[in-house]
Amino acid sequence: MGAGAFAVLAANSTHGSPEKTAASYFTAWRGGDVRAMSRLVFQVPDDFLERHLALSSSLGVDAIELTPGTLRMTGDETAEVPFTGRRKLRELGWWEFEGTLRLAVREKGWHVLWGPETLHPLLKDNGILELASVQAPSVELVTSEGDRLPDDNYADHYLEKLADAYPHEKGTALQAILPDDSTQTLISKVAKPKQQKTTLSRAVQAAAARALDGVSDAAVVAIRSSTGEIVGVADRLEGGSKAFTSYFPPGSTFKTVVAAALMDTGLSGSSQVECPATYQIPGFRSFTNAGSADRGSITFTEAFAHSCNTTFVEEVTTRMEPGDLIEAAAPWGFRGMQLPTGAGGACGKIPEPEELNLDWLGEAAIGQASVQATPLCMAALAAAVESGVWRSPRLLPADEAADLDGPPLRDVELDAGVIDGLREMMRSVVEYGTASEAGLPEGLAGKTGTAEVGGGAEHGWFIGYRDDLAFCVFVRNGGSGRSAAVPIAVRFLQGL
Repeated sequence: MGAGAFAVLAANSTHGSPEKTAASYFTAWRGGDVRAMSRLVFQVPDDFLERHLALSSSLGVDAIELTPGTLRMTGDETAEVPFTGRRKLRELGWWEFEGTLRLAVREKGWHVLWGPETLHPLLKDNGILELASVQAPSVELVTSEGDRLPDDNYADHYLEKLADAYPHEKGTALQAILPDDSTQTLISKVAKPKQQKTTLSRAVQAAAARALDGVSDAAVVAIRSSTGEIVGVADRLEGGSKAFTSYFPPGSTFKTVVAAALMDTGLSGSSQVECPATYQIPGFRSFTNAGSADRGSITFTEAFAHSCNTTFVEEVTTRMEPGDLIEAAAPWGFRGMQLPTGAGGACGKIPEPEELNLDWLGEAAIGQASVQATPLCMAALAAAVESGVWRSPRLLPADEAADLDGPPLRDVELDAGVIDGLREMMRSVVEYGTASEAGLPEGLAGKTGTAEVGGGAEHGWFIGYRDDLAFCVFVRNGGSGRSAAVPIAVRFLQGL
């Protein structure tokens, strides 16, 4: 070959190879020789050295390991090498990552095409990696049996409130701040939380949650009657409403309280009462039964079973004063009080209107007017009928709940004779009344409720108890208690 031809070939030749350039780059990177790395980079950025040193310094990198994959040609003069790596961070230990080293022929030689993403893919487009101080709950909430809570349990709001009430542990996290300003935690190190038992039963919680699958704007609250422990809460109420704290008119479920008040005036379950289709309070408004049902002369228990509005309006307005009903409701939790469950809560309230007249009293007798209750409160009411004692409900063991939310409200012993009468009445609702032939199990006692709401569909309620388990089902704007709430109760009880 002539000297001229050799000179042309040499001028057109490419120096080095992608394999050798990549190998040299990884060797220099492993050794922390940033200057040697920079000599292999085409058009090395002015801050190349600074970026490498700053990342290692800010993250506390003590060591780095790199494992190149197989080089692949992506064009005649371009190639890339996928690689895995891990950095040992002083505070967090080993952190694994993946990346790609890109190479190309530039100025007749193979060079690294460097970008911040070569250090880590998340540094692309001005992404940031940084260590951050984080806080994590010091407790892991579990069931009363010590088991993990069911998935999709619809109790997240209450569990988060409980967890947030405990002191949080400080820790460290490696975070990426992405170009869209979102934050991604890559690894973190915090103290392992201790297990904290709640009062929730895994079986009851699972049954309550599954009963609400496919149902919107509804809640189920279940309580162990003998202790006040909340053993299940599935809350799918919408618009920020919560089963523990949001008030709704209880409708005919409040007739349980009214029946107790009427028995204190001398009525008994066997007393004969009238249940006409319509009843007008003399000089005031009239009231009508659902479906304009006229049942004539029946027992008070039968009137309760069939939820006769006219019976309750007549008996209350002829036997009681408005203030009497407010006073009679107080032992059942209708005192406008907060419930120290551990995650907060409220019971019932009956705000006095400017004019306490018989119209108001008639409406209050059927759970309307200014009568308000939370689903939690109505579950506690059902538990009180079963046990004979109104107890302050709680989500944690008694001492833990008291530490977080204050001492429990005192127990209220209820009149044994009145309680016996209410139990018979609530059994009659299921046996032959408004909740009969609905698929409810034997031994269940309950009360349906349909609450009128101005400008919307009725709220559906059902409260009940069986075998030391009391519960409330509430469906906002769902229709009648029988059509909306009872089917959920059936699914709940079948799931136990």
